[in-house]
Amino acid sequence: MPTSLTRTILFTTRQKHLIFNPINRLFINRRFYASEECRQNLIEKIVQKYAQDISPGQKVKSGDFVTIQPEHVMTHDNTAAVKTKFLSIGAQKIKFPRQVVFTIDHDVQNKSEKNLAKYASIEEFSKLHDVDFYPAGRGIGHQILVEEGYAFPYTMTVASDSHSNMYGGIGCLGTPIVRTDAASIWATGKTWWQIPPVANVEFKGQLQDGVTGKDIIITLCGIFNNDEVLNCAIEFTGDESIRGINVDDRLAISNMTTEWGALAGVFPVDEITIKWLRERVDKLELSKFENKNLKKFMTSDRPFEHPRINHSRIDYIEKNPLKSSSGAYYAKHLTLDLSTVSPYISGPNSVKVSTPLIELEKQNIAINKAYLVSCVNSRAGDLKAAAHVIKGKKVADGVEFYVAAASSEVQKDAETSGDWQALINAGAKILPAGCGPCIGLGVGLLKDGEVGISATNRNFKGRMGSPNALAYLASPAVVAASAIAGKIANPAYLSTSPPPTPKITYTLNPPDEYTEDSAVDHDSVISGFPDTIKGQLLFCPADNLNTDGIYPGKYTYQDDISTETMAKVVMENYDPKFASIVSKGDILVGGFNFGTGSSREQAATAIKASGIPLLIAGSYSQIFKRNSINNALICLEAPELVQLLKNSYNPKEKTIRTQLDVEIKFVEGKVLVKGLNGVDNVFKVDILGKSVQEIWI
Repeated sequence: MPTSLTRTILFTTRQKHLIFNPINRLFINRRFYASEECRQNLIEKIVQKYAQDISPGQKVKSGDFVTIQPEHVMTHDNTAAVKTKFLSIGAQKIKFPRQVVFTIDHDVQNKSEKNLAKYASIEEFSKLHDVDFYPAGRGIGHQILVEEGYAFPYTMTVASDSHSNMYGGIGCLGTPIVRTDAASIWATGKTWWQIPPVANVEFKGQLQDGVTGKDIIITLCGIFNNDEVLNCAIEFTGDESIRGINVDDRLAISNMTTEWGALAGVFPVDEITIKWLRERVDKLELSKFENKNLKKFMTSDRPFEHPRINHSRIDYIEKNPLKSSSGAYYAKHLTLDLSTVSPYISGPNSVKVSTPLIELEKQNIAINKAYLVSCVNSRAGDLKAAAHVIKGKKVADGVEFYVAAASSEVQKDAETSGDWQALINAGAKILPAGCGPCIGLGVGLLKDGEVGISATNRNFKGRMGSPNALAYLASPAVVAASAIAGKIANPAYLSTSPPPTPKITYTLNPPDEYTEDSAVDHDSVISGFPDTIKGQLLFCPADNLNTDGIYPGKYTYQDDISTETMAKVVMENYDPKFASIVSKGDILVGGFNFGTGSSREQAATAIKASGIPLLIAGSYSQIFKRNSINNALICLEAPELVQLLKNSYNPKEKTIRTQLDVEIKFVEGKVLVKGLNGVDNVFKVDILGKSVQEIWI
């Protein structure tokens, strides 16, 4: 099934130099250049290495749909759900066991018999198929993939989790896939991917003392907050400036390119990266007996060499660097002068709102909880920064300060340095290495009316607990300072001078040497797919409606939730009244960047469970759209309709039953809305391609 599915998407519609894009419903008139003529950027060059079934001499470019065979694919607690999909399609054997990695990290505080049985089942499945397995307590999957070399410079590694962008911090093209894709890779080694537009984000100048990678990405998310990089892959440039950013901070920046709306965020590989890799070789040599997955590589007849991070492999990338070609095309060019970046705070409850710490500190915002957890900011350097601030002091009365290392290795390093004990002495509450509060699981969640400050990557409403709480994001040092002050506070060593205004530029480049032609046959509805869908229009006007709002994290890893229950909890964090308002057959219209956030498949399936057959929005997160396509939830884009509805209805209402009848005519590519502002309105939408229709059927 996965093989035929992939072929349907990739191969049945290719005609000469026309490649069909099943998401945008267009043929792309693509010229395939000979290698000496093609000017690929770094993202395209990495994808080139992993693209399958392409013609000799053909060079891939942004916009192309390709079959990829990634270096590695990681699943975590959702392995159980992927396993169900894998078995349901009749697959019996994982095609390439060394390609697959299982890491248990999300719900590790849950010691219920049911959850422990699920984890045991995943471990048994890994043994059956000879797949590398990392148990609960080893750490967060993304950190493990970096520590153990599954993410490696100039490779492409994917994960069924939205923060796989993090691998870009060491020059690996990390990008999220969804559960259906993971099952396909297990079975065939391959999946499909559209190479996104590539944005060049250029850094200039040098960071001021005390300013971190977290401050950089919070600044970018807050200033470029109009979807400038939505569904793009980012290539970070500016060699001199980047040399001043350590690997931990690069990983943090790449990690949160997800929240910025991007599908990848890749740093160049430089001497800082190479030095970090060399140090990893030495460290892995010392800890080799602790990793059960390495036993198969230990033999008595030759010295041990780590299968992924070793000097031979590092020598090769050092001698054969992969860089963008001179004159390579970028869809967008953004610049940020790092010398104008100061400590920033994100929120409350949005990564698109950021404020200089100095300004927010003046507001005396009291906090109830502080968090130093998650894959973005719980590495050894982060723990050291927090310990430096908090050493010899105590967490303020009435404040709970939760700390979890990104991995067991990180925790061991922090224990050796004394930083771990400094945090404990100050009153920190220790959690196991894992996701925990960041995903809204386990102890220490925000309650109604509480305020939290966190070194995590997401502060969506309701993600870390109650939807009636406020969550801010900051660097580890600021979180620690706030924990001891009892309010959002500035570490003593940071400047209290008025912050500079970040110096930025943004350029949207003209299209590259290809055009998009609406070459789809208008007689394009295939047997089994409806010509028309009718319903009543239900409007949720919010832009950036995220997956936590659509389907709360506390339900995400309950694999046995019925569709009836999913229908009852859909949109719970966005509008608790939604489930009582929606009716079967309604056509839901959302705002712009609908479905941003995590890769959870249930955001799409819960909407479908509520009886909604079709979604219309101004734009979508690409991950959400991919989930929708794979699960037969039709997605159309009609920005003019969305804007007209926003102008016609009270934007403060979360869910609006418009009483408007809507008819979607797929053959004509039209949406007819009857009675909007007293007239019938027709909106043009792209015609759904046959590949999407086949998946739906």
